Amino acid sequence: MADVEKPPSPSHRRYAAAVIVLLLLAQGCGMWLLLRGKLEAQQLTPAAWLDGSAGKLLDRALQPPLQASTDTLNAALRYRLLGDLGAQVAQGCPGWLFYRDGLRAQPGVHGAYEARLRLMRHWVDTLRAQGLQVLLVAVPDKARVQREALCGLQQSRLLDQRLTHWQSALRQAEVPYTDLYPALAEGAAPRFFHTDVHMTAVGAQAAADAVAASALRLLGSRGNQAFDSSAPGPARPRMGDLISLAGLEQAPAGWRPALDSEQPVHIDARRSGGLLDATPAVEVLLVGSSNGRRSEFAERLGRNLGRQVWNQSLDGGQFAGALLAALKKRERWPSTLKLVIWEFSEMALSLPLTADEQAVLATLAPGAADHAL
Repeated sequence: MADVEKPPSPSHRRYAAAVIVLLLLAQGCGMWLLLRGKLEAQQLTPAAWLDGSAGKLLDRALQPPLQASTDTLNAALRYRLLGDLGAQVAQGCPGWLFYRDGLRAQPGVHGAYEARLRLMRHWVDTLRAQGLQVLLVAVPDKARVQREALCGLQQSRLLDQRLTHWQSALRQAEVPYTDLYPALAEGAAPRFFHTDVHMTAVGAQAAADAVAASALRLLGSRGNQAFDSSAPGPARPRMGDLISLAGLEQAPAGWRPALDSEQPVHIDARRSGGLLDATPAVEVLLVGSSNGRRSEFAERLGRNLGRQVWNQSLDGGQFAGALLAALKKRERWPSTLKLVIWEFSEMALSLPLTADEQAVLATLAPGAADHAL
């Protein structure tokens, strides 16, 4: 029987060549996007790779020019047709947006709250040993204060219990703190913006009044620094951070929730204007989250105290970001400093530990386990 000829094996050269060409095109496109992004060397240091900021910069730089427009279109259609605001934002009553991390603890986070109790005691003891007084301020979540705007949304029972436990732990450790909920829960005017996680001018003033009352008990007396306050300016639209988080910042009106409006006010320490106008001694340091940088909170607080507040708050500071950043520059703190006001959002207690928090925690001696929540 004659041997049957086998058909020749199919050639994959064309397929391989096409793949190589596509890979080269993708590489060229990526290089063009990186050059177009104009990244600087200091943005790509080893520390930036460790904390994830370098990766985020590269991710943004590698986005095609039309990607942002496509994402906005998808988000606008999702909101207009389905009322969906994405994984991080929820809508309560019409026009009221809430951050989901303020409604429930992130899944898979274990031991972070108990670790922060240990860290709190460590940092408070450290500052007290240096002759400084400390006042803690946990800003209640918007969902806790604006309950009438939830319309079916609920803050988890765990988060509710956690804030109560936190305040109990502070009392047991004899750490002064300000409970802002009573002050923020009073009155009918919104204490938080509809489309933002931050306090309105009304809320910021109520919070400043409460914090100042606690701080003056520690300082002993009100200072004599005078402040000048401007009249409220014309109302202007305000882009809420929850609209941005939902990907709708560039969406047209009608395809995103209605914007809040605000009337800006400027509060400044009064100066004589003379050549010998001395800068008042710094006695109060505010290390807080973005709450300390919005709605003139720090300026309102200083006006109530009769002292300028040295505001070292950080956007995205979470639980202790601003405090840790300030402690790294401890040698530059003025010798006149008397009080450190440490502010953070309630939900920061339940977020995953940051790399800096983990690093400090690793240096602490094992302590008694705290009651888990």
